[in-house]
Amino acid sequence: MSSADAGCSLACVRDLEAIVKAYDIRGVVPDEFDEDTARALGRAAALVLAQESTAMVVGHDMRTSSPGLAEAFADGVTSVGVDVVDAGLTSTDQLYFASGALDLPGAMFTASHNPARYNGIKLCRAGAAPVGRDTGLAEIKKLAGSAAATERAGTATGRVERRDTLTDYAAHLHGLVDLTGIRPLTVVVDAGNGMAGHTVPAVLAKPPVTVVPMYFELDGTFPHHEANPIDPQTLVDLQAAVLERRADLGLAFDGDADRCFVVDENGAVVSPSTLTALIAVRELRRSPGAPVVHNLITSKAVPEIIAEHGGTPVRTRVGHSLIKQTMAETGAVFGGEHSGHFYFRDFWRADSGMLAAMHTLAALGGDAEGRPLSQLLAPYERYVASGEVNSTVADVDAAIEAVESVFAAEPDVTTDHLDGLTVQHSGEPMWWFNVRPSNTEPLLRLNVEAADRGTMERVRDDVLHVVRAR
Repeated sequence: MSSADAGCSLACVRDLEAIVKAYDIRGVVPDEFDEDTARALGRAAALVLAQESTAMVVGHDMRTSSPGLAEAFADGVTSVGVDVVDAGLTSTDQLYFASGALDLPGAMFTASHNPARYNGIKLCRAGAAPVGRDTGLAEIKKLAGSAAATERAGTATGRVERRDTLTDYAAHLHGLVDLTGIRPLTVVVDAGNGMAGHTVPAVLAKPPVTVVPMYFELDGTFPHHEANPIDPQTLVDLQAAVLERRADLGLAFDGDADRCFVVDENGAVVSPSTLTALIAVRELRRSPGAPVVHNLITSKAVPEIIAEHGGTPVRTRVGHSLIKQTMAETGAVFGGEHSGHFYFRDFWRADSGMLAAMHTLAALGGDAEGRPLSQLLAPYERYVASGEVNSTVADVDAAIEAVESVFAAEPDVTTDHLDGLTVQHSGEPMWWFNVRPSNTEPLLRLNVEAADRGTMERVRDDVLHVVRAR
């Protein structure tokens, strides 16, 4: 990474209010987020995050704007006397590995699953500790938009060291999940032209696993489909390929490869809640009685299964910073979110789609009965879920109040406000739902689960009728 003039005036910096979100930085390039802004954020991040370090590790994904933004950020970091470890092309969990292994704060340039015109930064403290609005991001935003960081620029100059961490990252993952003793498996992997095309060959493409690659070419324009596996339409190609190749399973990663979705041998998409339960059971075998964190929109089956296997379920709000913080506070061995993020104590409590994939392969390939994935997972699939349903509303608070006024009066119902509104029906048939506002849009997000499909659909439609009547 080159050194550039770090003294750009504050007039060069884009509107930080528009791009600094609750958990990361994200915006359209160059309209909302450009290299001058990245440079200002680099200065501020170095001053906030590297106070007890002499360096920051910086990595980037395959988006066309990523190398230039990462270079400008590094210029900002070095302009205030902090060194940069340039990790180059990395997945987000590979960047977390570098931050943990080197004990340095980190910056990952990616917009994850967003379309090609977006880019952003995921920041962490040394040891891959999370950075969110309340844990440093607000301070970085304030400093980047002030004269204080600009005045520090040029007072000292850090250096840049290039370091490839891919081999060490792969070795660390295999030290956590051993795949050498499993039966031979064929897995189709859809990298979506994202960073899994960089990491999967190094981690998974080894006997006894045979990888059938799809869209491994790194291409930030996403020529085949958006790298957003939470959207069912992006999984269609993978589902077809799994059936055509008679593969044991399929894996789909998002753009920065920190999320993983699984397709079984029949082409059916596996719920991330099911994977959360499966991985929790595996981790509890290694750490009996440990806490396991799950967010409040995972299936009711998740805390049931954790408790049945001797663990302590810990319910938390949605969001990676909150999950990681709760894991640290409770000593949890594992955490899972219904969005496909999976967090591991032995991976610095960071999320890794690759580790989730490896746990799935290890469970399937190590099954003593040799069952297909659909049969292996059947005990973890107990209820029927709606998936996330979004509604645009003018006043989200009023909509939530209206929903609560209708449903709180029903018998055998309890409510809580841990994250939005959760309503739980303890009678027969069982059902629960959560409505919570989006952090960035005038949306209400609804998740419903019930003992049977008819009940789920009835509750879903009743809630939507209240929400959308406003």
